[in-house]
Amino acid sequence: MTNQRRAIGEYGERLAERHLTERGLVVLARNWRCAEGEIDLILRDGNDLVFCEVKTRRSDTYGTPAEAITRTKVHRLRRLAARWLSESRIHPREVRFDVVAVTAQPKGASRIEHIRAAF
Repeated sequence: MTNQRRAIGEYGERLAERHLTERGLVVLARNWRCAEGEIDLILRDGNDLVFCEVKTRRSDTYGTPAEAITRTKVHRLRRLAARWLSESRIHPREVRFDVVAVTAQPKGASRIEHIRAAF
């Protein structure tokens, strides 16, 4: 991954985190990693646990950020979430998978779309 792509991704994750915490979600982990992959954000929303994938793009030329989440990515996130749950001492009432799609704009504020229970 190039430095520019990494910087765009980190920018999107910062915006997504701020967006979610402003809406009352509490961050439990950022960029949780294991040998099988990474979960961008793990949050608590009341009694629910939220695993959040953040996708950032500079334009919609090749589709929206949310459209970049493939079936393979969904399966990987579900496996990672199961692993995180097995390693943590948290036993949530409900588990939810959200997506935050960020589209950086050449001028002005970036577009942020929060898709609750995306998959």
